[in-house]
Parts: sequence; structure tokens; C-alpha cells
Amino acid sequence: MADCPRGHDPGEAGLADGYCGVCGSRLTGVPGAGGASPSSPSSPPAPAAAGSPGGCAACGAPVSGRFCEDCGHDQAAAPRRAVAVAVAVEWRATVEADRAHYDEMIAQGGPDAARVLFPPYCPRRNVPLTGTEVRIGRLSRSRALAPEIDLSGPPEDPGVSHLHAVLLSGPGDTWTLVDPGSANGTIVNGRPVEANRPVPVDDGARIHLGAWTLITLRRGRSA
Repeated sequence: MADCPRGHDPGEAGLADGYCGVCGSRLTGVPGAGGASPSSPSSPPAPAAAGSPGGCAACGAPVSGRFCEDCGHDQAAAPRRAVAVAVAVEWRATVEADRAHYDEMIAQGGPDAARVLFPPYCPRRNVPLTGTEVRIGRLSRSRALAPEIDLSGPPEDPGVSHLHAVLLSGPGDTWTLVDPGSANGTIVNGRPVEANRPVPVDDGARIHLGAWTLITLRRGRSA
């Protein structure tokens, strides 16, 4: 007598191939591995796993009946679909002082050039880009303006306007930069930006503004 070790009724198909039709466990009292009872009609062999002849469609282990002896997967069931996992994309802005940019700005002259000194200490910092817009500028309490990338220091870059530029998020994890009309302009990858004209910026984009500020955009994936 073939019985399910878990007490289930194995059903006719289970008696035929030696595995319980409810839980997939091997039946006891069946002669041979996966053999059929002499009094029961034989069932046609279960279909082999696609792309792996004789292998389980779920785990790839060798199978001789309808149910996999290793994982219990029903070989007659529809193949399992892989579940796509969305990977979040993270952007950040690296802010630092650029001596080469400072030298170029001072070489252009100007009434205040002699009084603007390159900062001896300006630690690099990273600012995450979140939301639909990221403002670049200097804090102004009188205007109630607190930019997400605040360059008011210390050290404060005197060449940066209170609202110098804005990063706008777009579809597909993209960003564009807009200079709304800053006093000293903005340079992206070595090219001056026209006021109020959006400029696409990508991973590695170098944004120069003020007397010495360099902002580099970085794109990465979350852990």
C-alpha cells in the first residue's frame, strides 16, 4: 500500500508516479524510486525542464517523476517567472575648491580680484540630490533662501550668488541645470551656460561657479 508520509491522499496520479499529489513527498510502500503500483495504470512521463533535459524546472536537480525529490516542484506546473527587482539610482554632488578655476577667474581681473583669496582649507563634501529641484547658492535669511547646496561656507565663496543655479530632475533619473541669471555665470564642462537655458548634465559633469567652487555630479546605485 502506497501512503503519503504526511497523511495526504496521494490521488491516482500520485500513486502512478510514486509522489503525493498534494505535497509532492515520496510515497512509502512503492517498489523502486518513483515506481508505479502494479495495480495502478502508468502515467505518461512528466515534461522535462525547459533548457535542461531531465532537470527540475525550479532547481535544476535530476527528476524521474512529476515532483522534484529535492525541492518538491511540480514539473507539470507552468514555469516560474523571474521577478524583476528595481534598483534605485542615487545622485550626489561633490563640492570642493578648484585652484585652477580660481587662477583663471583672478587672471580676468575685476575690482575685487585682489581681495579674493583662495581658501587654504576647504574640505570636500558630498550632497545627495533628492526631490525635483536642488538649488545652488548662498544662505540668505532676509530672503528666506536656504539652498540645498549651500556655498556660504565657511569658507564662503564671494563669487556665488544667493540663488546661483538650480538642478532640475527629469524622467529616467536625469538632471538639467539652469542658471536663472547669476552675477558671475556658471560653467558646465568648460562651457559657459546661458541664463535661463536648461543644460543636460550627466554622471561626471563638472560645474564651475564663483571664485573657486567646483561641483561634480556622481551617479551610483543604492546598496
